Amino acid sequence: MKEIILYSKENCCLCDDAKELLEMLKKDYNFTVLEKDIYRDDALLERYQFEIPVVKIDNEELNCEQIDIFSLRERLQEK
Repeated sequence: MKEIILYSKENCCLCDDAKELLEMLKKDYNFTVLEKDIYRDDALLERYQFEIPVVKIDNEELNCEQIDIFSLRERLQEK
């Protein structure tokens, strides 16, 4: 089973939207989501504080501007 990482933070409506999209796609694709709160890790905070949410599928990262149902579905079909 594929593992997708969602870099996010609390009280973030864009992060909530990304979670909802991933939950919808779980019905069609075999993956789990590992959510990482960037405020619990200084290195993650420094790297992602202006880009969240970020979805990492394999070695590809999609930032908030790239996360939509079509982009996620396309990446999941490729892998």
